[in-house]
Amino acid sequence: MGGKKTLTVLSSALAMSLLLTACSDSESEGASSASGDTEVKFMHLWPEGSSKKHFDVVNEIIADYEAENEGVTIDLEVLSNEQYKDKLRVLSTSGDLPDVGMTWAAGFLEPYVGGNMFAPLDDLIAEELSDAFVPGTAEAYALDGATYGLPLELNIVSLYYNSAMFEEQGLEPPATYEELLEVVDAFNEEGIQPIALGNRDAWTGSMWYMYLADRLGGADTLNKAIDRTGSFEDPALVEAAAKVQELVDRDAFVNGFNGLADEEAKSMFMSEQAPMYLIATWDLPNYTTNETVPQEFRDSVDYMNFPTVEGEGDTNSFVGGPGVGLFVAEESEVKEEAKDFAAHFVKAWGEEAVTKAGVIPATKVDADSLDLPQMYIDILNELNNASNITLFADVQMSPDTAQVHLDSIQALFGNEMTPEEFGKAHEDALSAE
Repeated sequence: MGGKKTLTVLSSALAMSLLLTACSDSESEGASSASGDTEVKFMHLWPEGSSKKHFDVVNEIIADYEAENEGVTIDLEVLSNEQYKDKLRVLSTSGDLPDVGMTWAAGFLEPYVGGNMFAPLDDLIAEELSDAFVPGTAEAYALDGATYGLPLELNIVSLYYNSAMFEEQGLEPPATYEELLEVVDAFNEEGIQPIALGNRDAWTGSMWYMYLADRLGGADTLNKAIDRTGSFEDPALVEAAAKVQELVDRDAFVNGFNGLADEEAKSMFMSEQAPMYLIATWDLPNYTTNETVPQEFRDSVDYMNFPTVEGEGDTNSFVGGPGVGLFVAEESEVKEEAKDFAAHFVKAWGEEAVTKAGVIPATKVDADSLDLPQMYIDILNELNNASNITLFADVQMSPDTAQVHLDSIQALFGNEMTPEEFGKAHEDALSAE
């Protein structure tokens, strides 16, 4: 990536509007106590309503930490994903970040690091977490030789499918793009919308584009286009954009997909309205351990690695990478306590997240010692055998360029932009940095 960037300052009116919206909509189920001598503000993005198991694990970790550290209270605020991003952006303009919060890797970090808002954590890693992380995960949170985040999750994207619906139609999971088109046609002929996609969020469509780019151009082509040693006008990347539109024109995705949120698409897959859904392993609990999901549905879900395209591609090459991680605010008035809590959280999170929330953690765990569902074990084995994991494109990019990417993904899937225009839009945005 390029050098450090300075966070764009939002207008005061917009900042206040976003802040009021985030505050009014937040789910602050976690309790804080005014009796503690030291208060560490912690903000995360797993509300009880939509991420109960994550929420519960976090609360258990906090309770244990407070019990072990008399006089320290964790003041918790919980927001949904998009609300969290909005509020973090607003708080950054006032220098009032939480002492500990959640961040994403690579490009997402840049404006916060460039604005001297996140504290470097290399000392914490060296002293307390030197052998904690899966190799390559903490490095994704490094900029200019320093590490600014402690990764919690490691995700790879798979194409999940309803095996019962496939069997009803006498279909096999496709191993090639050409077979995928045949499956799409077969389901459409039966009046079944083939693929659940909520592209209003755009990062969902980006995953489809990224896999097509990987299969056609190899693992490095997209990365090089982003880091400027290559180009988004590379023929493989233009062809990947063309394949996206071929899928759209083939009615591969559910009706109205460009106006649907990912949660709505997920609901369509889980209610068996669509037999396929491309998503990362953060959704794995819904297909394995989440007892609120009917067992019959969980038993019917399987996954496939993304198919080859035109005979090209390594099916052990994945889109994914580290998910959220923890940051410590550089201007925190309780920085040492914040670092101590962050280290405690990371150490406790690994096994707790696996066994209680079904998360694949970025910290090392002994899977053989844990009682895990078979699909979970299979996915862990995929990770062990992965030849490559390409970090989500929008995460690799600076926030401004990431927005161009996501807007262009929407336009590409909506047939409002040609593949060539898609490539040029990215080139223009990246060249302007």
